Amino acid sequence: MLCIKNISKRYGPQVALDQLSFDIQAGEFCVLLGPNGAGKSTLFQVLTGLFSPDNGDVELFGVSMRQNPQKVLADLGVVFQQQSLDMDLSVSRNLMFHAQLHGLVWRQTEPQAKALLEQLGLPDAWDKPIRALSGGNRRKVELTRALLHQPSLILMDEPTVGLDPKSRRDLLEAVTRQVRDHQRMVLWATHLVEEASQADRVLVLNHGKLIATGSPEEVRKRLGADTLEQGFIQITQPNRAKENA
Repeated sequence: MLCIKNISKRYGPQVALDQLSFDIQAGEFCVLLGPNGAGKSTLFQVLTGLFSPDNGDVELFGVSMRQNPQKVLADLGVVFQQQSLDMDLSVSRNLMFHAQLHGLVWRQTEPQAKALLEQLGLPDAWDKPIRALSGGNRRKVELTRALLHQPSLILMDEPTVGLDPKSRRDLLEAVTRQVRDHQRMVLWATHLVEEASQADRVLVLNHGKLIATGSPEEVRKRLGADTLEQGFIQITQPNRAKENA
């Protein structure tokens, strides 16, 4: 399991994460739901080792990020908010480069890469340059890349930004299939409530604090609203009602 233990992070006087704690179990699809500026990207930067927290720790299957970051990072797959593929290289070349960064032998990994692409609906993309693919299919290549080394935990930082509704739906289905079929843990950050409604567990983050956690229905009830969207707006934008009065 993934354990976030009392993580705090400041930028000068600004608190980005405030004593944040939660855990994720194997086979659980968790959505980190929060508005822009809630601390979602900061948390992902901590989880991927880009930033060190001011205090607290991250543990993956009991291994501490502070004490053994290499072992923790080796078991992560990441789809960043900003696209990180080489647009001029083919799909296969992008995947080969990533495999080599992880120390994988390409001739052994290549069949798995092709199988993943087929599972994600991209059987004919192998030799195509990334530039020739739609935004949704580029995201599927990034997900394939993140899965090549068979990580236990997949981090997805607002992966549907800029995608059309069908591409968003297809990507969500692909990720939930990975959770169901391979018992992977997924932490999916978003500000879109419709994505959170499909999660096993929702974690509502605002101003660096965990406001509510539970199934979508449990969070809706905890927020005291008729819908999850209504509760999310009430909690994260308390002045909204006054502005509309």
